[in-house]
Parts: sequence; C-alpha cells; structure tokens
Amino acid sequence: MDSRRDFLKNASLTSLAVGLGIPSEAAVNSGPDESIKFPKDFLFGVSTSAYQIEGGWNADGKGESIWDRWSHIPDNVKVLGDVACDHYRLYKQDIELLKRLNVNSYRFSISWTRIFPDGFGEANLKGVAFYKEILDLAKKHGVKPVVTLNHWDLPQKLQNIGGWANRELATHFSNYAKFCFSTFGNDVDFWGTHNEPWVVAFMGYFVGTHPPGIKDISTALLATHHLLLGHGMAVKAYRELNLKGKIGITLDYSYNIAETEKQEDLDAAKRLNDKHHPWFADPILLGKYPEMIWNWYKSKGIVMPEIKEGDMKIISTPIDYLGLNYYQTDKVKYNPDGWWPYETNTLKREYGKAKNFGMEPEGLYSILKDLDKRYHRIPIIITENGYNDDHDNVDFNGEVVDNKRIEYIFAHIKVCKKAIDDGVNLQGYTVWTLMDSYEWGDWSRLGLVHTDFHTLKRTIKKSGYWYAKGIKNGFSLGK
Repeated sequence: MDSRRDFLKNASLTSLAVGLGIPSEAAVNSGPDESIKFPKDFLFGVSTSAYQIEGGWNADGKGESIWDRWSHIPDNVKVLGDVACDHYRLYKQDIELLKRLNVNSYRFSISWTRIFPDGFGEANLKGVAFYKEILDLAKKHGVKPVVTLNHWDLPQKLQNIGGWANRELATHFSNYAKFCFSTFGNDVDFWGTHNEPWVVAFMGYFVGTHPPGIKDISTALLATHHLLLGHGMAVKAYRELNLKGKIGITLDYSYNIAETEKQEDLDAAKRLNDKHHPWFADPILLGKYPEMIWNWYKSKGIVMPEIKEGDMKIISTPIDYLGLNYYQTDKVKYNPDGWWPYETNTLKREYGKAKNFGMEPEGLYSILKDLDKRYHRIPIIITENGYNDDHDNVDFNGEVVDNKRIEYIFAHIKVCKKAIDDGVNLQGYTVWTLMDSYEWGDWSRLGLVHTDFHTLKRTIKKSGYWYAKGIKNGFSLGK
C-alpha cells in the first residue's frame, strides 16, 4: 500500500501535464504502467438518490415527501431541492452517461411518493412508468440496476402519523417494497431496502437536523427498530416472490480510532464504533442488538424500544449482500462533559474540510476486514465512496480537472483490491456520485460529471474519463 506521500508524488506528474494544457482525455492515457485489475464479474458503478437529482417534486401526481416539506420551511435549507438536477426530465441523457463511464452497475433510489403519493393506496402509474423506462435504458446499455427503496424521502402523509416512531411504518414500507418487487420484477439485479438508516433515525429523531427535526434519543432508538423491522418484512416479501435478483441493505460506516493510547480514549472509540455500526448490522446479520451498547443506553435512563416476539427473527431474514458507504476515518477522544455521542472528532483532514472528506483509505480496509470476520464473509458491495471539491469548475478548455478526486478514488480502489487479495468477500465498488447534485439543503460537487446548477449542463470530469479507462483497462494513478 502506497503512503500518502507516494500518492502526492505521483499526482504531481499529472499536475504538470495539466499545467502544459494536455486535454483530460489525453491525460488519462498517460502515466505509470502500474495497473490494478479486478475480477471480471466485479461491479463498478456510480450512485445517486431520487431526491438529490430528480426534481419534479410535485410533477405528474408525485406526493409530498418529508424533504419536500422540510425544505419549504424557512431557514431549514440554503437551497431548495424542487428542481435539483432535473433528472426527471433529463434522465435519458443521464443514463447515456453511464455508457460513457463504462460502468456495469447503477445504484439509484425510487421516490416512494412518486409511486404512492400518500405512502400507500393506489399507485401513481406515471411514476411507475418513469422508473420502468430508467430500468429499460440501463439494461439496454448493459448496466445492472441497484435500486434503493428508501433513501430518506419518506411520504409526508406517513410522517403525519408518527413516521418511523410508529410501528405501522414497517408494514407500510413492506407493502410499498412488495409492490416494487412485483412491478419491476427481474429487471432489477440488486435491491436495497434502506440507505443509511442511522441517518434516518438519529439525524431525524435525535440530532434533529434532518426531517422530521425531533430531538429525543428514545424516539431515535424506536425509529431504529421500526426501520429494521420494515427491512426484514421487505426481505421476507422478496423471498416469497422467488425473483432472481439479490437483496440487501446499505449502512454508513466511518472508522473511529482513539487519538491516544489511553484506555478511556480506546474505550470511547470502541463505544462509538459499536453505537454506529453493529447497532444496525448485528440485528440483521446476528439476530440481536449489541448487548454492550443496549446496556449502555439503559444505564443512561433511556427508554428502550419494545421488542415483540418474532421481531428479531423477521429482522434477521437472510440477505444477499451488505452495502457499505464509507468516506472517512475519525480520531476520537473521551469527552467527560457529554454522554452522546460521548466522543469528540479531532482528526485533521489533509484532503478537505467540512463537506470534503479526508483521505484515509486504511480505515476502509479495516472496516472491510472487520465486517468480513464479524459477519462470516457476508458479500459486501461498497455502495458509496467519493470526494467533494467545491472548486470543480469548467475551465477555458471546457474541461473539469479534478486530480484530488482521482487520487482519492484510486487510494480507495487500491485497498479494495488488497482486501480482495486478503480474502474479503468484496463484490463491488460504487462512486458517489454520478453527477454533482443536491446535498440535502445545499449543492455539492461529488460527481464524476460536473453539473452547471444554473443551466443544468452536464460535463464529464477528468475523474470520469479516468474511471471509465480504469474499468476497461485497469486502474493506475497515471491519470
């Protein structure tokens, strides 16, 4: 594994080429001979989510989601997501981009309210037709669809009855999932139930910075249980239909390490890892909540969720893969002045700040090894990994030169290959995201494709050409 110094040394070669005005498509074909290749059936893809790219927030019968409601309340967001990237109208050119990027998988989400405006009841046929066409176009280009059912945009009508704090939501979600399974059938190669349920439960019901903006830890833990129950019910419904695809869930992982060797810091890092990661994965893959964290919450006087007979059996209905979203590693330190999250993020990120992410690929390798061991070689697909750079701009040559993104993705692809060589059952890698898009209240530039947020013009970035070349011929840092 190269050190960061090696990465930066190699990166300087391309920086020189760019300074001489070499076009991006030419630059991606130059550089060292080192090449990293993956098994032929390995999935290389890009990822998006409905609310972040579609727009058309009330078009053709679509209902109101919690993000539609939240974003229209003054001061909640900087930018409205009503139009986003206007993918609802421009989807044909966006699916065409998949072919140009050489990807063999495309992860996107279905907007629940585009299918069921109220979250249940009669289906909206125009919404169904929209996703059918996306699936048909993806298949036409030889791209396997990886479809997420819940990427945070819960129907507002269901939030009105308590949202994920209401146990009924598990049944509503399962019914919605079953309709999608039956309707889209074998056109979908991989299904994902929830994307990052930790964010839904904790950012929405405890931290309160996401809708519905509730700040109560007991409610967040209750929402967790109902999200997992809905997941299990959906997986069970999928199995009963005997479809040929695969189904799993996507969880978010950052890797937390202690800032010092002090026992209190080591304990804090472990506690933070266990609260964030196994809290969701253990019930699904081991059939139980992690005992240490359950007892730790109880010791704080928190009202824990009621677990009814049969719940854990449903939640642990076997899945086919575990989706992993990873961006960064954090150093943490024990904080005696607080009880949650009880630790303080102290990592100085050399490669970015705020919405950017530090380049710490070793954390991804550690997580992959840990998951592989803890969950008995469960197949893993990295469903998100990417880099934000607000300085991505189209230059006078009509190009977007984003070398740092190439360095970031290459570093993480290298540890993916190392993990595979070391026996980890890793089956795919997905860049977040296809194109610069709406980032839950503001714009972000995480895409392999630049989006002009005024004209909505798409421009493939240098990293996009590099990724396409790497998928075809093997990856090297010689962009």
